[in-house]
Amino acid sequence: MEQQDSPVYANYEDMRNSGPTSSTGYMIHMTPGGNGMAPEQPELKRPGTQPYRGFKTSENEPRGCMEWVVTILSTLVFILTSPIAIFICFKVVAEYERAIIFRLGRLSGGARGPGMFFILPCIDEYRKVDLRTVTFNVPQQEMLTKDAVTVTVDAVVYYRISDPLYAVVQVEDYSHSTRLLAATTLRNIVGTRNLSELLTERELLAHTMQATLDDATEPWGVMVERVEMKDVSLPVSMQRAMAAEAEAARDARAKVIAAEGEKKSATALKEASDVISSSPSALQLRYLQTLSSISAEKNSTIVFPLPMELLTPYLAKYAHMMPPPPPSQSPVKSDCSLIDAQAAWPKTNL
Repeated sequence: MEQQDSPVYANYEDMRNSGPTSSTGYMIHMTPGGNGMAPEQPELKRPGTQPYRGFKTSENEPRGCMEWVVTILSTLVFILTSPIAIFICFKVVAEYERAIIFRLGRLSGGARGPGMFFILPCIDEYRKVDLRTVTFNVPQQEMLTKDAVTVTVDAVVYYRISDPLYAVVQVEDYSHSTRLLAATTLRNIVGTRNLSELLTERELLAHTMQATLDDATEPWGVMVERVEMKDVSLPVSMQRAMAAEAEAARDARAKVIAAEGEKKSATALKEASDVISSSPSALQLRYLQTLSSISAEKNSTIVFPLPMELLTPYLAKYAHMMPPPPPSQSPVKSDCSLIDAQAAWPKTNL
């Protein structure tokens, strides 16, 4: 009876890369006690089948007679042309690359590299996989938000190959597939958000898109490292409407602030008038202060307010020289004249 221990990994990447990536059957687990690495015996599998983290290959299946004949002939060709075949059969991959070898269409071991590896002429072929981070722009997607607003969104996606074997065997073109999936995921995420959320929660949307892409591309050996929302474009009519709304809101706030200022200034003027009215000389000082502020600038006309209290003695001295006001006729006298005229009317007719 087999017993399986639950492994503990140092980080997420170690967990994803915990499966064997070559033909070896040993798996390394990180123990929490830090006692080192303990090899674990592989599980017993059916002979002729090599497991690679969830999918099976025909690497160790029994080969047919024709395959053995072709392999032997390829080996003889290499031996006979060894001085020249050495330059053809030995390949080199860089530190950031891995090579996947196929022999007669079957997978031959896991990822090779970095360094030198050997292939047999005519029957072996290999594919190089770049492990460096790749960046691509998601094409601009014109879509509708949850509140039926048309927006144009574009983003940037950063990804790299975490498992070269999966990237070659499980998907035809991992780069093209990742690009199409990123465009589709962007449309799905934007379609479930309102315009306000799209404008204010761009970082949250980027993290959501990254998690969705990483889960979808994990079977392809692709790890999405980062997603950034570049730009959110609105139609011109929507921009004008939002600008008009913002301007109206600013005008309303400005009017409220101006009204509050007028109220405070009126209160201050009332208090100032109460203080000035308590002292007659304070008003004269205010007149002089106003005159000083006016004369500070280069003005050709100066308006000087003259208090009426200064003219009161002169008006009392020359009051008797002024003509009397014209007498006004009372309504009673007018009524008497009207009665006299009516009384005299019959006499005139006689």
